[in-house]
Amino acid sequence: RGFVYDSRNNLQMRGLVILLISKAAGPSTAELSFQHNMVSGIYSSQRSLAEITELIHTAFLVHRGIVNIGELKSCDGPLKDMQFGNKMAVLSGDFLLANACTSLAQLQNTKVVELISSAIGDLVQGIYYENSKSSEENCLTDDIGISTWKEQVFLSHSALLAKSCQAAMELAKHSAEIQDMAFQYGKHMSMSHKLHSDLQPFVKESSSDTMAFSLNSAPAVLHQEFLGREAWIKQIRELQEAIKAGKGVTSAIDLCHQHGRRALAALECFPPSEARAALANIVYAVTRFP
Repeated sequence: RGFVYDSRNNLQMRGLVILLISKAAGPSTAELSFQHNMVSGIYSSQRSLAEITELIHTAFLVHRGIVNIGELKSCDGPLKDMQFGNKMAVLSGDFLLANACTSLAQLQNTKVVELISSAIGDLVQGIYYENSKSSEENCLTDDIGISTWKEQVFLSHSALLAKSCQAAMELAKHSAEIQDMAFQYGKHMSMSHKLHSDLQPFVKESSSDTMAFSLNSAPAVLHQEFLGREAWIKQIRELQEAIKAGKGVTSAIDLCHQHGRRALAALECFPPSEARAALANIVYAVTRFP
């Protein structure tokens, strides 16, 4: 954990959002007698939840670093080193998850345990689906539709933050309505963030971004080898320009703005404060395009 949370590489966006929404909501009337446990408007249990969420996210990032030994080439390095690296990734990810689960149990809140456990299940389901689809030969032409895309993105990118925001409200004994608004903010802000990230190769002006999106299926890789590097890059640029000229980019930007508006609407139930303003600024940042 000390290696993961060093002072130089510390992009803990999810934990920050949980702390901000906890501060924005403040104490509930049911928790007035426990306000002495608050520091800067945040309960110690909510701080623990923020750390737990970051541990879970980091554990899954470590697990995602496992490489497919069957796809390695001799130039990738000694096979035994890759096998050892895989074992360390599995053990390290499991260690972080075990720490998260231990801390989660110490919160002594059954509903919070249920929420975060279901979020872990959502992550597993989302990543499993991504991996199973990437191995199919027709994954580039599979017509999943935007509704299916939203479902998959929620599982693999939004569920953990959304349910953690809801859990932070539960720890402060806020009402079901406030909990739902916190869930909606986490969900729609993270959806906007994913859309913003996906759109970058198509909205940036720099030509160096033409290869920012991935086409890593076996047919695409073989096609590149037979076609030659220069011709392959030309085709990718033509495809990217065709996407830019079509309605996909503008529709994706509209969808990003739509999720952003829903995230901002969810914040309306919280009283005005610096924390609420910061949460709104996060939404503005992930829905702004050049």
